[in-house]
Amino acid sequence: MLKKMLMCAGLFLSPLFCLSAAAQDADKIVRDSFNYMRGKSSVSTVVMTIRRPDWKREMSIRGWTRGEKESLFFITSPPRDKGNGTLKKGREMWTYNPKINRVIKLPPSMMSQAWMGSDFSNNDLAKSDSLIYDYVHTLEGTETHEGKTVWVIRSMPEPDAPVIWGMQRLKIREDYVLLMQAFYDEDLEPVKILTGSDIQMMSGRMFPRIMKMHKADAPEDEYTVLEYRELEFKDHLPDNLFTLSALRTSRR
Repeated sequence: MLKKMLMCAGLFLSPLFCLSAAAQDADKIVRDSFNYMRGKSSVSTVVMTIRRPDWKREMSIRGWTRGEKESLFFITSPPRDKGNGTLKKGREMWTYNPKINRVIKLPPSMMSQAWMGSDFSNNDLAKSDSLIYDYVHTLEGTETHEGKTVWVIRSMPEPDAPVIWGMQRLKIREDYVLLMQAFYDEDLEPVKILTGSDIQMMSGRMFPRIMKMHKADAPEDEYTVLEYRELEFKDHLPDNLFTLSALRTSRR
């Protein structure tokens, strides 16, 4: 750390190198946080609450993830939505509707659409790895949260990257807990903000038990919350779990 500080003071190397080193550090922070929050593999049960000024809706969801690119989740309640599922492998995503017993592959344009009327998109819920591969990350500064350093990172899309966001801004704690992810349009105006709270030990690591998505132009009483009821990180999940065949099978 001292060596890096001396370098950036200009005693050894040029300011251009210092900027490059900061960018590399930001890239590593983002990747490490993504992998920390997702784990090698995971199994979770969450309750999604969609709040609007005049109504509220709740769904229970069972989910599995493996590595950076594979996700599978099903709605387990209420009964009218039970069995609806989503599978993501790399940049491809499929949904399953038990009422018509049909698997539908989503076109890229649908990946950013709202999932089941919530404020989360299909990509958000599947914990898309696009943030790692499609953006250039820059460390803007630091803050403090509960006595821990928080990195503030600006993420700009790579040229010609297949993304809809003109910018993202992240707040990642030194233990790699994601505290905030803000999404901006092409004019760099804020569109929606994801915040993590109620950080506690879950499956051997600190984790935000509550994830809240709120649109920038929405009233305070209009948002969607994901509340983790169960979370287990695993070293491995079987290959046959992340398949179209598994998607057609309703899991509890």
